[in-house]
Amino acid sequence: MDLHHLRLLRELGDRGSLAAVARAMHITPSAVSQQLRSLQRSARVPLTERRGRRLVLTEAGQALAAAAIEVSTALDRAGRAVDAYLDDPAAPVTVAAFHSAGLTYFGPLLGRAGLPPVRCADEDVAQADFPALVADYDLVLAHRLAHSPPWPADRLTVVPLAYEPLNVALPAGHRLAARPSLSAAEVAGEPWICVHEGFPLEGVLTAIAAAAGRPLEIVHRVNEFTVVAAIVAAGGGLALLPAHTSRPGPGVVLRPLAGLPAGRHIDALTRPETLHRVAVRSVLGALREIAAAQPL
Repeated sequence: MDLHHLRLLRELGDRGSLAAVARAMHITPSAVSQQLRSLQRSARVPLTERRGRRLVLTEAGQALAAAAIEVSTALDRAGRAVDAYLDDPAAPVTVAAFHSAGLTYFGPLLGRAGLPPVRCADEDVAQADFPALVADYDLVLAHRLAHSPPWPADRLTVVPLAYEPLNVALPAGHRLAARPSLSAAEVAGEPWICVHEGFPLEGVLTAIAAAAGRPLEIVHRVNEFTVVAAIVAAGGGLALLPAHTSRPGPGVVLRPLAGLPAGRHIDALTRPETLHRVAVRSVLGALREIAAAQPL
């Protein structure tokens, strides 16, 4: 049953004539009659009857009109509950991030005064799997390489946070450590530590191999950058590390890669309707401020 049709039935019971209902609803009497007939088709018994020249409600119609009041009241109450939820500045907000983004953003975010409660989670997933996470979290911090396809904007709202260069990490005592930057040809002959297949940084290693004209020797596959840095410091190979969101330690030096676009976009992903919430917008604003304060 259509709620608007139920309201017409109630108005007929209260106002006593089709003409009065039409005036109150700003439609024509024929439109009122047509919509009441549509409502009648969904009922097993007559809802209205003629008494002289007047159309009145039957007992069944009166019962349905009374139920319409309850339905309208419940819907109004539900609407108010939704409004209260959307406008509540203290409602908890869930935020997921890949590991290095969590390391960089979670601490400053949780330390900010005046924000709603933030519930943090780490999600180390392949690049293609980030969009699906918005079904489970209010905000998802995701990363993709500079020349990767954009996120699916038809079902996501994407808020850019930062662009971060990716540097070559090598032991402090490595023969190439003194160079200000490194070419693909210089690093292609070294053993490498790579992320697992499907994760964003893998594409840069593919580009290095293509530019050098030779395949890279992948000796370790590790996603966690703190573990990667430890392997590099121990002489286990070269790796790519983000310029700002990794903490490589004193035994590792970072050098830019010359001649190749080595960088990643860090974006906040969310469902469009999630941004209707005041609390989510507040947390997103804080994330943007934290990102703007990071070194470029």
